[in-house]
Amino acid sequence: MKKVGIEIKWAFIFILVMLLWMVAERITGLHDKNIEYHYLVTNFFAVAAIAVYALALLDKRKKDFGGKMNWIQGFISGLILTLGITVLTPVAQYITLEVITPHYFENMIAFVVEKGQMSREEAEATFNLQSYMVESTMFAPLMGLFTSAIVAIFTRKK
Repeated sequence: MKKVGIEIKWAFIFILVMLLWMVAERITGLHDKNIEYHYLVTNFFAVAAIAVYALALLDKRKKDFGGKMNWIQGFISGLILTLGITVLTPVAQYITLEVITPHYFENMIAFVVEKGQMSREEAEATFNLQSYMVESTMFAPLMGLFTSAIVAIFTRKK
């Protein structure tokens, strides 16, 4: 690997896209009045995440590899990107849950308790800042590994 500047840039772009997605979820009521649809709609962020990975690897291929990149180069670049995203994820979660949508947890707790999906104690143990930070920090590298492997297939070029 020549440099990691491109991966760092795209890690910040990924976090920015994620924060914008959270703003969109909040504006559309997925964190309050339309919370029952949150579980479904939030999964569509995967499309944006894959797009960012693809753009990052294409950028890497063009600028650092002279337009040619094999799968392993793309995969390693994706892993470096994933590392950057993983490091930034707790900050993004904090911004999301304390600034963008500070009432998300109380809304989600009320929703799952009202629907009988969890007891109040279970909901409070699940929906809190510490739990989300740990979960997202563990989820980021797993999804990043998978995404890097797949996207590297489609961005390789001889």
